[in-house]
Amino acid sequence: YGHDDAGGREALDSVFAHVVGAEAAIVRPQFFSGTHAIACALFALLRPGHELLAVAGPPYDTLEEVIGIRGSDNVGSLKDFGITYREVPLAADGGLDWDALAHAVRPETGCALIQRSCGYSWRKSLGIDDIRRTIDLIKMQNPNCKVMVDNCYGEFVETSEPPMVGADLIAGSLIKNPGGTIAPCGGYVAGKKDLVAAAAARLSAPGLGVEFGSAPGHVMRAMFQGLFLAPQMVGEAVKGGLLIAEVMSAKGYRVQPLPRAPRHDIVQAVELGNRERLIAFCEVVQQTCPVGSFIKPIAGETPGYASEVIFADGTFMDGSTSELSCDGPLRDPYAVFCQGGTHWTQWALVLGEVLKVI
Repeated sequence: YGHDDAGGREALDSVFAHVVGAEAAIVRPQFFSGTHAIACALFALLRPGHELLAVAGPPYDTLEEVIGIRGSDNVGSLKDFGITYREVPLAADGGLDWDALAHAVRPETGCALIQRSCGYSWRKSLGIDDIRRTIDLIKMQNPNCKVMVDNCYGEFVETSEPPMVGADLIAGSLIKNPGGTIAPCGGYVAGKKDLVAAAAARLSAPGLGVEFGSAPGHVMRAMFQGLFLAPQMVGEAVKGGLLIAEVMSAKGYRVQPLPRAPRHDIVQAVELGNRERLIAFCEVVQQTCPVGSFIKPIAGETPGYASEVIFADGTFMDGSTSELSCDGPLRDPYAVFCQGGTHWTQWALVLGEVLKVI
């Protein structure tokens, strides 16, 4: 059961909550992924008759089935529980549409979802100042509307986190930024204490909540040490992104964010324009990885994604996007989304090989 795990699980929850400025946190290896943690948070905040409002355009592909807007009838999506969905389209420049957002919240809007990172959209990732402004606008229209931030890829890139500027809940994955490249699995939800408890009840069961969830000692050690290492690893990933943007834009490719622009997450997108270049880019990244360099990545269908996707992630922790990795959906504009890297020099090696191919 993991009862009274004060020296491990409860200590990690407490430290994590303190670091992100939240009242409470639940940090568990039992979260399958960031999507699983976000789903638990959404189910904690929404009830039948509520509306979920996405304020930054369409959400990441893997949330579409959680919401019920793609292929998830009768499996327990939000839609199945009588929760409606609406989204505020992005402005023409790829940022938030502030005018639309100022009038977007309705009495039935139970939760506003802010996706901090760009996901698979060609848009600007959101900084803490934008998140603060968004939360203020939402609460002005409906103080009872809860604000949930999908914090994936954004942790520790800036000196503040969303709970510090009014977010009710945040959620993310430990094999991204906060795992520091060594957490083997897991995710987190952090924010208001009562809402974290409600999310924990979705992870486990009502009545069990945050008091349950055992983890082997070596996993707990990796989660503690990963959190300790996270700012350093995020710094390396940010420097790698700056290098990718500088090099690829100099070669005439569109990049998002632009070179030397302020960073709000660790994702660097490059528009490659066609299927062949996207696949070639990912093949080179895989060949330059420290693990599985002999593997050829193949585009294909992946659970949760709307399009064919190709992944390059020769990582020590399977699927760890805080290590050297990139991926992208096989659809227009054929953009590759690069992230991670324990040392920025890994991307220097990758780019030298990429330019020979494309």
